[in-house]
Amino acid sequence: MGYERADFGDKPVVGIINTWSDINPCHQHLRARAEDVKRGVWQAGGFPLELPALSLSETFMKPTTMLYRNLLAMETEELIRSQPLDGVVLMGGCDKTTPGLLMGAISAAVPAIFVPAGPMLRGNWRGGVLGSGTDAWKYWDEKRAGSIGEDEWEEIEGGIARSFGTCMTMGTAATMMALAETLGFTLPGASSILAADSSHARMASGSGRRIVEMIWEDLVPSRILSDGSIENAIVVFNALGGSTNAIIHLLAIAHRAGLACDLDRFDATSRRVPVLADLRPSGRYLMEDFYYAGGLPALMQRLGSLLDGSCATVTDRTLGEAIADARVWNDEVIRPLDRPVFTEGGTAIVRGNLAPDGAVVKWAAAEPRLLKHRGPALAFENYDEMAAAIERDDLDVTADHVLVLKNAGPKGGPGMPEWGMLPIPAKLVREGVRDMVRISDARMSGTSYGACVLHVAPEAYVGGPLAYVKTGDMIELDVAARRLHLDVDVHELASRIAAWRPPAPRPASGFGTIFAEHVQQANEGCDFAFASAVTRLREPEIH
Repeated sequence: MGYERADFGDKPVVGIINTWSDINPCHQHLRARAEDVKRGVWQAGGFPLELPALSLSETFMKPTTMLYRNLLAMETEELIRSQPLDGVVLMGGCDKTTPGLLMGAISAAVPAIFVPAGPMLRGNWRGGVLGSGTDAWKYWDEKRAGSIGEDEWEEIEGGIARSFGTCMTMGTAATMMALAETLGFTLPGASSILAADSSHARMASGSGRRIVEMIWEDLVPSRILSDGSIENAIVVFNALGGSTNAIIHLLAIAHRAGLACDLDRFDATSRRVPVLADLRPSGRYLMEDFYYAGGLPALMQRLGSLLDGSCATVTDRTLGEAIADARVWNDEVIRPLDRPVFTEGGTAIVRGNLAPDGAVVKWAAAEPRLLKHRGPALAFENYDEMAAAIERDDLDVTADHVLVLKNAGPKGGPGMPEWGMLPIPAKLVREGVRDMVRISDARMSGTSYGACVLHVAPEAYVGGPLAYVKTGDMIELDVAARRLHLDVDVHELASRIAAWRPPAPRPASGFGTIFAEHVQQANEGCDFAFASAVTRLREPEIH
C-alpha cells in the first residue's frame, strides 16, 4: 500500500465509513469530504483509512431503502468489528444512511463521530422557491389536474435540485441529521450546514481531528447515549415538525443502545413541545433559511429547559455548553416559544381497534378539516391494485372516502415503502380535491403532507386489523382524541378474522430471507430482534 511504518505505528487507526456513490445525488460530495476528514485525522496524529459502505440512494433504490437500512447497520457493525479500527467517522445523510450508520456504530461500540451530508441549495422555478419532495408532490397533482403541462413540469424538475446534498425541506434526511446532532454524535451545528457551503469542508476536517481525541478518551457511544439524550431527540423532532420516519429510526437507535423507548413517549412529548421551525412541508421555509437563521444550535437554545443540557456529546462539552452561545437571527424561521408555528408537536400517535399497537399522523401537514373525520373506506389489498384503480374516471369515490392501503408494512411491502401518501383519485384532483384521509401500514416521505395515517401496527400482512377492512366500512379518525376506529359489528369482525388466511410467502433469498424472518413491526423500530442491545464482543488475545 506504500505506507511507511511511521505513517501508522503508535497512531490511532480511524475508519472513514463513506456512503458515497455515483448513483446517490445526496452524497455526490462525500468523496471529496472524505479527503477533508483525512486531513483532520492526519493533523491530529491519527491514521485514516476510508471504507466504502452501502449508499442507500433514496431516489433510485427499489423497492425501498427501508428494506436495506438494517443491512447498512449490519455492514457498518461488521466493518468496524472485523477491521483493526480504533474509531470511526460515519459519513451519510440521505434518509436511511444516518440511522443505519448510527445503529451499526452503537452495536460495534467504538468511538464514532457522524459527518452529515448537509442539505442542498433551495430550488427555484420562475422566480419562486421550490422545496425538494414537497413541491414535487404538489406540482405533480397540478399536472394531473391539467393546471400545468409537460414543459412546466420539466422546468420544475430542472430547478428543484440545484446542488448536491439532501432534500432541503424538513424531510427524513434533514430530520435524522438534526437528531444525530441532538443525540450528541456531531460537532455543534454540523447538521444544518449546507452541503455546498465551504463551512461543510471545515466541519469535515474538524470531525477528523476530533475522532482522534475521542479514541484517546475512549468516548464510545454508550458514554454519549442516555435516556436524556433520547428524550432530547424526541423534543427536537417535535420542535422541528420532523419526518414521521424519524419515529421508527429513533426507536431502533434507542433499542440498539438498550434504552427504553415506545410510541407513547413520542405522543406524550408531542403534547408539551411546540413546533418552532417554520419549515416545509408543515411550514413555509427551507433548510437554507434555517441555516442562516442560526441552525439547529439556535433552535435548541431557544427550547431552553425543555432540553436536558447535561447530556454528553462527541465534544468535550455537554449539549447545554455546546449551544450556550447560539442565537436566532430570524424569528420567522425559528419562532419564539411564545409564538410557535403550532402549540404542540406536529405528530400524534392514534390507537383503536384498527391500530391496537399504534399509528402515526403528521397532523401539522394535513388539512385541519380532516383531523376529525368519519367516512366510508375504499380499500385496496396492495399497491398494484391501488395504482390501477386510482386514475380511473369511473372509480366510485368521493372526497369523504377514506383510502385504505393494505400489505405495505415491514413484511408486506416488503420493507415498508413510502406508499402512505396515497394519490388522490384523478377524478377528484380535477375537481380541486387536494387532501383526503388515507390509512396504511406503509410509511410516507418526510417531504410529504396530507391527512395520512401511517405505520398502522400490527400490519395487515401478519393479520393486523387493517387486513379485515372492506370497502364501505365506516372509519372514524379523531386526532385530538388519539382515536382510530373501524365501525364494524363485533360479530362481523370476528367472522372476517376467522376467514382470513395469511398471504402466500414471497420468494426470497439472501438478505431478503433474513429480513422477512426477523424484522420487527413499525412500533418496535423495524430493526432485527437479534440486533437490539448487542453486547460488545471481546477482542481475541494475542500471545
